[in-house]
Amino acid sequence: MKVTGIVANIAVADIEAARGFYTEFLGLNVEAFNLGSVAHYQSPEGNVHIQLVSGDATSPVNSDLSLHVGDGIDAAYAEARERGYEIVYPLTLESWGIRRFFVRAPDGTVVNVTSHSD
Repeated sequence: MKVTGIVANIAVADIEAARGFYTEFLGLNVEAFNLGSVAHYQSPEGNVHIQLVSGDATSPVNSDLSLHVGDGIDAAYAEARERGYEIVYPLTLESWGIRRFFVRAPDGTVVNVTSHSD
């Protein structure tokens, strides 16, 4: 699997309440998107990214990381299953246009594996 990006997902009770700390104090003031339950912020240079997550819209659990794999999503899903990793949320085409699945790492970390290439 070729990873093209990793973003930390920070669980927050209220995105708007937490937003100022990350955008003003830390300087991650470029809002790439805000879906209400997840918002992506980055530095003006585009080299630092985080996501604030107050709940996942479709998965039964929140993820700790988002991992971008481009057009390798099918291969990543197959490999995770072959290795016997727990699939927390199956490979799904979401209404907002990404394909993704959640897999639990052996240490318990839930990873959101995504493809934005479709």
